[in-house]
Amino acid sequence: MTDTTTAATRDYDAVVIGAGFSGLALLHHLREIGLNTLVVDGEDGIGGTWWVNRYPGVRTDSEFSYYSFSFSKEVREEWTWTQRYPAGPEVLDYLNFVADRLDLRKDIRLNARVDSAAYDEETNLWTVSFADGSTLTTKYLVSGMGVLSQAIYPDIPGIDSFRGEKYHTAHWPRTGVDLTGKKVGLIGLGASGIQIVPVIAPEVDEFFVFQRTPNFIVETNNDAVSTEEMQYVRENYDAIYAKAAAHPFGVAMEPAEFSALEVSPEKRREIFESKWNEGGFHFANECFNDLATDHEASELASEFIRSKIREIVKDPETAALLSPTSYSFNGKRVPTGHGYYNTFNLPHVHLIDTEAVPITSISERGIVVGDTEYELDVIIFATGFDAMTGTLTNIDIRGRGGRTLREKWQEDGLKSNLGINANGFPNFFMSLGPQTPYSNLVVPIQLGAQWLQRALAWAEANGVERFEATPESEEWWAAEAERTGKATVMYSEGKKAKAWFLGENVPGKAEEFQVYMGGGQVYQAHCKELEESGYASLLWSPAGAPVTAGASA
Repeated sequence: MTDTTTAATRDYDAVVIGAGFSGLALLHHLREIGLNTLVVDGEDGIGGTWWVNRYPGVRTDSEFSYYSFSFSKEVREEWTWTQRYPAGPEVLDYLNFVADRLDLRKDIRLNARVDSAAYDEETNLWTVSFADGSTLTTKYLVSGMGVLSQAIYPDIPGIDSFRGEKYHTAHWPRTGVDLTGKKVGLIGLGASGIQIVPVIAPEVDEFFVFQRTPNFIVETNNDAVSTEEMQYVRENYDAIYAKAAAHPFGVAMEPAEFSALEVSPEKRREIFESKWNEGGFHFANECFNDLATDHEASELASEFIRSKIREIVKDPETAALLSPTSYSFNGKRVPTGHGYYNTFNLPHVHLIDTEAVPITSISERGIVVGDTEYELDVIIFATGFDAMTGTLTNIDIRGRGGRTLREKWQEDGLKSNLGINANGFPNFFMSLGPQTPYSNLVVPIQLGAQWLQRALAWAEANGVERFEATPESEEWWAAEAERTGKATVMYSEGKKAKAWFLGENVPGKAEEFQVYMGGGQVYQAHCKELEESGYASLLWSPAGAPVTAGASA
């Protein structure tokens, strides 16, 4: 299906950066349409974020039944999940099973860290340059680098002076870390910090958890997956996946029937209790239909969770510190907990309020809060990621005229067409690009790979050599992402909470919605409209002339 005029002059038809969920799905689907495709990854193993993130307690926030691919009957029939919320090693095993079962490994090159990629307008090819000095050329360049992969460290004076051990959750040693009997400090309480706390607490001698902003955590149980449950999922996977694809947040859950404001206090408490006990995202998605859109409803959910914290945590002062009051529910991405709150009942676990008295420095011996020094053997940074854009701006991706994607977004704002493609970057595509859905990510990953498969098959069949977003499509999508985002509580509450989905967690990063808050199913409808238009807003000529199928772009 490749064009014969230029195929001989390039190394590959498509190169995908990243060998995680996105890279594997893209490789499978692009190979299906006959594109000579290579996946490259700088790590020495398949798995992407699940290869890199190996800290104690790492697991999915989504249940196994919809945190997996639906496109391979063989994988569905042969793979068996063991946990409701699979732990990192199990997810990694799953991805390696996918790679082996679909014979993907032969087209994956590991230990191949990309330094830069540059587009040549004359040849209509991308040249990808690697850390070892090698290069290759490709017609299509696709980012599958993930949205939470570019780790950030806090800007704390003296961070390099600490003489003990220090680790970032995203750079955890593969051989593990022995924390037995040690004094450990943790900075950062996003999803990674929340997962690591209850797992390492029983091992350590003293545990100091430094909290600036508490989180609304939905506790859950991680039951084993029975043989009957696994069989049910195998028999109903298409229906489960369709349900997740139709849900705003990509989960196979029932839409909530009521507003939190239209039921009695007794009924509201009953529904909150039911979904809290069911665990995880069921509370966020199945209680009421306005927890993400109505501030009063969001605050009602907030007060319910605060009441649960007061029930679980024995010390009233600690419970109060763990209860967010400066923002309401959904102001941060909602994480799941597996015994998080109960951990603070252990006598050797200490919660340090760094909102009231900030961390002033890191010394040779530990962490200094105000004038108090906490002596430590180990410091763990669970300080998150430069989300959505970090991996894309960390390397030089140079489009027409040598302008980098980093420069484009710094100078023009976060602009793309549906988070898929950007003006000035022909034949460059993004899986989970900025302003794609705020969602259980495996669903938009698969749907995006299948959309790109159809788009590139259409381009190859119709002689369209260059896909590039129109400037008008970028302006429209930026406005749509802002409009839908500001219609949710995530905007005002996210600003208060310094949420990553607004870029607030990275000093100097512009405040913009990093994700699309309008719903995954609405986003997919927009993608379908683009496809049915004959990809009109991806057919743009630098000279300004419209491009039609059959004409060279």
